[in-house]
Amino acid sequence: MSNKEVKAALKSAREAINNKEFKEVLKHCKAVLKLEKNNYNAWVFIGKAASELEQPDQSQAAYKKAVELEPEQLLAWQGLANLYENTDQWDFKDELPNVYQKLVELYARTDKNKSYDMIKKLSDIYLSDREYLKQLAKVWLQLVQLKEEDGAEKKELVQLLQTMTQLLSDCITENEKQDNETQQHLITAFEKAMTLTEPMPGEEHRKLSADFIKYLSKLPHEEVKMKEACRSMLSVYPNQSYPLEVLCSHFLKTSNVDDDAVSCFSRLLELVPNSGLGHLGLGTKALLEGSCSLLSGLKKTSSAGGWYSLAEAQFKIHRYSDSAASSSQGLNVCTSDDKKLRDKLLRLKLEALVRTEGELAADQALETFSQIPEAVKDPVLLALKGRAHLNKGQLDQTLKVENLASNPSLPQGLTLRGLAHLAEGQLQLAEQSFLQAAKQTPDSGECFFLLGKLYWDMGSETRKDRSKTHTHLLKAAKLDPHLGCAFRYLGHYYREVANDSARAQGCYRKAFQLNSDDAESGAASVDLSMGQGDMESAMATLESVIEKATPGSAKWAWMRRGLYHLKVGEHQQAISDLQAALRADPEDWVCWECLGEAYLNRRSFTAALKSFGKAHQLHPGSIYSVYQAAAIKQTLGKFKEAVDEYLQITTQQDYVPALKGTCLALVTMFYISVLFRAVQLRPDLSCLWKLLGDACTAVRVVSPNRAQVEVPTLLTGFDSSKQDHRLNQTETLKAGERCYAHALKLMPEVASLWYDLGFNYYHQATISPSDQHQDCPPLNLQKAQQCLKKAIQMDSENHTYWNALGVISMSKGLESYGLAQHCFIKSIQVEPNNVVAWTNLGTLYLKKDNIELAHEAFKIAQSLEPLYVNCWIGQALIAERVGSYDTMDLFRHTTELCTHMEGVKGYAYWVCSTLLDKTNRDSELYRYNIVQMNAVSAAHVALCKYTERIQSDPDAFIMLGYLNEHLQLKRQALQAYRRAVELLKSTSSSDLLVFSLGGYARALCNSGQWEEAVQVFNSTPLQDLTELVGLALAYCRAGLFPESISAYERALAVTSNEKEKAYILTALALLQHRMGNLDSAKTLLFKCSVLKEPISESLLCLCALGLVHSDATLAAAALTELLKQGSASGGVVEQRCLLTCSLLALQGNYSAVQREASRAVHSNPGNASLWALLSRVIPQYYPRKARGGAVAGHIACLFSMTQGKRALLYSGVNQVAYGKHTGEDPHRNAFKTLQKAVVLCPDDPATWAGLMAACHTENTACYLSGSPPHRQSLEHTLMSVVSEKGVKEMERPLAQALEGWVLQQAVLGLRQQGQLEQAEALCMQVLSVSPEHPAVLLSLTQVQCQRLLLTEGGTVLPEQVLEQLNKAVLMNPTNLGAWHWLAEVYRNQGLLVQAVMAYRQSLQLALQLGAHSFQVASLLRLALLALGPCMAGVPGNDWKDLVMEATTEVLKLGSSPMALLFQALLQYVNKMTARSAETRRLLERLVYVSSDDTPVTVVQVASWYLLRLLHAKNDQELINVLLQHAKTTGNQRLLELHSQLTSSSS
Repeated sequence: MSNKEVKAALKSAREAINNKEFKEVLKHCKAVLKLEKNNYNAWVFIGKAASELEQPDQSQAAYKKAVELEPEQLLAWQGLANLYENTDQWDFKDELPNVYQKLVELYARTDKNKSYDMIKKLSDIYLSDREYLKQLAKVWLQLVQLKEEDGAEKKELVQLLQTMTQLLSDCITENEKQDNETQQHLITAFEKAMTLTEPMPGEEHRKLSADFIKYLSKLPHEEVKMKEACRSMLSVYPNQSYPLEVLCSHFLKTSNVDDDAVSCFSRLLELVPNSGLGHLGLGTKALLEGSCSLLSGLKKTSSAGGWYSLAEAQFKIHRYSDSAASSSQGLNVCTSDDKKLRDKLLRLKLEALVRTEGELAADQALETFSQIPEAVKDPVLLALKGRAHLNKGQLDQTLKVENLASNPSLPQGLTLRGLAHLAEGQLQLAEQSFLQAAKQTPDSGECFFLLGKLYWDMGSETRKDRSKTHTHLLKAAKLDPHLGCAFRYLGHYYREVANDSARAQGCYRKAFQLNSDDAESGAASVDLSMGQGDMESAMATLESVIEKATPGSAKWAWMRRGLYHLKVGEHQQAISDLQAALRADPEDWVCWECLGEAYLNRRSFTAALKSFGKAHQLHPGSIYSVYQAAAIKQTLGKFKEAVDEYLQITTQQDYVPALKGTCLALVTMFYISVLFRAVQLRPDLSCLWKLLGDACTAVRVVSPNRAQVEVPTLLTGFDSSKQDHRLNQTETLKAGERCYAHALKLMPEVASLWYDLGFNYYHQATISPSDQHQDCPPLNLQKAQQCLKKAIQMDSENHTYWNALGVISMSKGLESYGLAQHCFIKSIQVEPNNVVAWTNLGTLYLKKDNIELAHEAFKIAQSLEPLYVNCWIGQALIAERVGSYDTMDLFRHTTELCTHMEGVKGYAYWVCSTLLDKTNRDSELYRYNIVQMNAVSAAHVALCKYTERIQSDPDAFIMLGYLNEHLQLKRQALQAYRRAVELLKSTSSSDLLVFSLGGYARALCNSGQWEEAVQVFNSTPLQDLTELVGLALAYCRAGLFPESISAYERALAVTSNEKEKAYILTALALLQHRMGNLDSAKTLLFKCSVLKEPISESLLCLCALGLVHSDATLAAAALTELLKQGSASGGVVEQRCLLTCSLLALQGNYSAVQREASRAVHSNPGNASLWALLSRVIPQYYPRKARGGAVAGHIACLFSMTQGKRALLYSGVNQVAYGKHTGEDPHRNAFKTLQKAVVLCPDDPATWAGLMAACHTENTACYLSGSPPHRQSLEHTLMSVVSEKGVKEMERPLAQALEGWVLQQAVLGLRQQGQLEQAEALCMQVLSVSPEHPAVLLSLTQVQCQRLLLTEGGTVLPEQVLEQLNKAVLMNPTNLGAWHWLAEVYRNQGLLVQAVMAYRQSLQLALQLGAHSFQVASLLRLALLALGPCMAGVPGNDWKDLVMEATTEVLKLGSSPMALLFQALLQYVNKMTARSAETRRLLERLVYVSSDDTPVTVVQVASWYLLRLLHAKNDQELINVLLQHAKTTGNQRLLELHSQLTSSSS
């Protein structure tokens, strides 16, 4: 057909329509559509014909087709409208408004009147259904706009707008809430109507303004517009009270009493003097303002009356705690004269405390009650006391003080009785009491509130009874508008009983406004707002509370805002809010679960795990917490722990998610045999094959050398008679591949199966065993890539698939970095909180050297999951790449998060590199990264875990060996270096092998395996200085001194600077000295000192050489040069101090030794070594300061446990030196101190020798005091212990000296105890081993002499015996004690001249040896010897001169109370009257001016002789002074002497 034929057919169809031949119409139109499918008129005609033939569905379809073809043509829309109007079908009626709306738009262009008609029809439809209020508003505004465009008059427009506002306002009821768009349409209509209304002012305009204000007052969020409308109406109609009433009502609802509100209240009262709103507003303002102004005034001028007014105002607005505090302030400033005001303050405070509730407030209330005069006579106060007891839970006390019998109708008593019944659970009796109280006080809001609360608590029936709960609560709120709890319970009623959310919301909001601490009302208000979808209002409330909240408060607000953020997907903000809520209540397990959910949604698995763990700890019955923790552990690959927790749930109940999780976790733990049995039973189930593949693929997490899995033979593909076959890691993964392939055959359209298969191929590629062909890994990677692409084609919204494809694409062998980047970005787009994808993207950028983008990606990953270690490793690698100082710190943080192989190795590398750099020891970076962060131990622990898992990494073993070496773990260092050498021998890395061989050799040296160390050093190239020096040291320790010298000489040839040369020359000098070549050693050391870069060690050795060989000149010169090298630190200070002290001792300047050590301590008070050195030198060179030496040793113990072990010995020796025994102090004495030293250092012979000396001191003190000794028979045991604990390891001279001293001490102890036979036997025993030991021979001679004297009864010894004794002493020329013993023997034999000669000999020997203490001892013994003849009255001055000479010499060496005593006694013996006064002064100096260093014996002897002298002079006054001093000091012997002298004189 041609175009003409189409037109003809359409004409025929039109004629058929006019003739109502509708079937013919269909025929003609179908003919047209065969040629032109999109012919508009044909479809319209078909719609018309079908409509007439009562085929509405076909008609609708035709009309819609025509509308689609020509949407701006009227004909089809008119047909649709007629069809929908004439057909009674509900779906057509729903479509009719849309058709009318389209016709309105089309008619507006051509025929405005028809457009008006359509709008009216639309309005009728929308008006019949309240759901279409928004559309109704739009339609009316559209009508007004059309009329305005058509030039309609203002009056007509105003009528339309008024009709619109009336219609919409009538549609609004109190229970309905408009959407925001409808509200805005209505506001627009009001504003437009008021603009067009004339005249203004006028009645019509006034009425319209009032309607507008009335509407705005119902919209809380339109507060600003409402105020503007009110002010606008007041400016036009100043005498109208309605806008003022609306404003005042608003101000009261919002508790706003600012200046604007007060102005409105005042203006309203001017217009309407009896206005309740005006009076209520001004009253509230006066109350609150009175509180504020009173408070500010009271801060400036404190007044008891002012405080009372403030407390009363606060009480009326129910701020009871503030009222009680104000009352207390008033009581503090109230004078005692104003008893009336004080009584009022006490009463107000009592009532405020009672209403505050709480046990603490109740105690304060009872205390306040006791302060009120005659309170027990006041029934009102007694009732308050009862309520205080009730608040404490003391119901029996409540009933006792109630005193209801005498005042049965007292309202307070009735209220108290009701509260008591309520506490007992007697609700009916409580109701009666409250009703009676309310009847007595009908204006008490509290009584009606208590009734309403009681009815609410009585159950659902009374709650629903409007006449009970609701009526009483409403009356309480009207009587007391500030009673927030009444509004709270009203809110409960409206929400739970009346189901009136709007009113409940208003009540809760009012309660919260009255009391911002009412968390229950605030939470309920917010919950209602959220439930109604009013998130804006809810969030505004929460924001206002949180803004004012202090840390640790407003938990309900923080938690609700956190849950809101969690709901809308703002996980980070949710975490912050929930953390703030937990700061307010850390024991809320629900809040911990919510926090765990937030972390989990952010994919912060570790943090979520901790949160759920804390929730379970607080509430062990929470199954959800355990389940989530198990699910997270399963996600993290901790399958065993996940299974344990799943089983923990399923043992309690059949929790389906836990059962499912248990199965999945068990599958991952290689339950292959069980799954294979299931597959054999049901091979048609794809899920079983999938689980079997998962179990086989799970072997990837195991170390390859430990992966051996028992797999059924049928599953392996091997032909074997065995039931099971053991597969390695690669073979097990192959088995998993076959399982996934079988699952895909059954269900090829499952994307997760393709992902699992690709995952399996990827791990096969990454393992790449040695027997695999080189092309296999790329082939497996290509397969993995294709599988992941297939999975993404099926499910492109899975971020895990995109991420996995990215990882595979950037693997070695494919290296499709562009595709990888695209995949990671797609994964992030699908799931923005994707920490793994962000980290992988950062890794990709880092690999392509795009540092900035890599850093940004890692930073985002860190913000998403701060505990995800991989992103931290990425940041550490970036820091390493750019040379940042934070590199080591970042790697350290990765080891704290978890044991990740890359992080561990990176941290260990940086720690070892820092330790190898010897130039940075004083840098702040070294002190922080290595010392403060305990880096060596941390890296060592992490590296141990690394090497346990990866045992084929030589680098790791080298670093582990170096760290072990640094930590002095000699055996572990040896094992690590040995393993590194074994691994490197099969590689081509020669440099690493040489380095590890050097470390291995050093470890052998440290372990004492010198010969093996020599062999290992010789296996190195011996080209490096460290290798040659190590070899030389090994030769030296092995005793091969010539070879060592040769090695050092070879090292000397490869030195790079003079400092290295100086060190080697110093080592050669030490070797030469060891071989006895003193001159060669000196020459080498002198060579060191003339180098351009001299070292302190060479001067140190030179000084020590001079000291050893008693060359004071050499030592002094070397020490002078050493001290010129500047200030020292650390151990160098101790070395220099020790050398200086040794030099001073060598020069005989003993007092300077102590001074030098003290000076060093004062300069370095924190150096424990110097304190220990001071404690060490004092007893040897300056024993009179032994008390200070003991203190120095104690301080060294406190400073350092390492130094303290040795310093404890020094402290004990000092205590022995100044005689600190248990008799003086049972807790702090030499014996206790040396016992501790023995416990700390049981292998040190010196501590045992010290303990032996302490035992001797204890026994000697016992003998002197006359008590039996407690440390007997220990000599032989202690001597044996000293011999066993290391004397054999000492050098021979030192060992012989210690053996001689110990033997002498043991023999002396036995002699002291009278066990001469045992002493002689001990000497003979030692002589059997060492026949020529001079000290033993001397001890034997002393024992035999003592036995001889005892046998002969103290007779004169023969000359032959005396000669033998003299020979024995001469055999020990340096034994000063032997000379003293010999002199004592001569004195006992009456040979005083020989005794004097012996003492002089000991004095000369002490001078030669520099033994200061023996000098003093020899001189004092000599003086004592000479004093004997003087006391006996031997004529002549020789002995007197000798006394004066000896004591004078002693006093030259230092202060000596003993020497002064000898001089005083010498003066006393002379009996020269002219010099008696001088004698008295000498004795008084010793008695009254004695110091702590003065022995008690010296003081007592001086006191005796002073008393005798005063008695001789009969000086009673001085005698009384002396006796009073004796009583003060407890000198009983002097008092006894005085009584004897008095009795003898009488």
